[in-house]
Amino acid sequence: MKIRNAAIGDADAIADIYNHFILHTCVSFEEQAVTAADVARRITELQAGQLPWLVVCVDDAVVGYAYASNWRVRHAYRFSLESSVYLRPGMEGRGLGSALYAGLIERLRVSGHHLLIGGVALPNDASVALHEKLGFRKVAHFSEVGFKQGRWIDVGYWQLKLAAPAT
Repeated sequence: MKIRNAAIGDADAIADIYNHFILHTCVSFEEQAVTAADVARRITELQAGQLPWLVVCVDDAVVGYAYASNWRVRHAYRFSLESSVYLRPGMEGRGLGSALYAGLIERLRVSGHHLLIGGVALPNDASVALHEKLGFRKVAHFSEVGFKQGRWIDVGYWQLKLAAPAT
């Protein structure tokens, strides 16, 4: 296993991983498949904003990714971020998600961010367990906030304090 910064060349693999969740699950609230060009643009935008986008590789193949994006656009939210973590189906239960997420958290701590927020479409026992294993605590539960695949979906939010706000 190797964790590194994402590169534009990873966009095809990342799109392939993400499209599984878009098209076959309620984990993501996106409903249309993304292209590699869409992913490349997203990587470029986040990295240009000094936010991390990481990939985890096994035998040089990208099998997962994690990134942090701004929580909200208003300036007072500038120290709070939202996280996303995805693994290729079949790669769960090997410690890859934990290592990837821990790597993301460490980079955010070093960068001086204060709070990381993880949103989880519910039910999702594996994602809840991952967040809580890494020290997140549940702070909100929105009932029937999303509608996908013919059903209403709840979303829970977990947060992790990273550091004191910069002055």
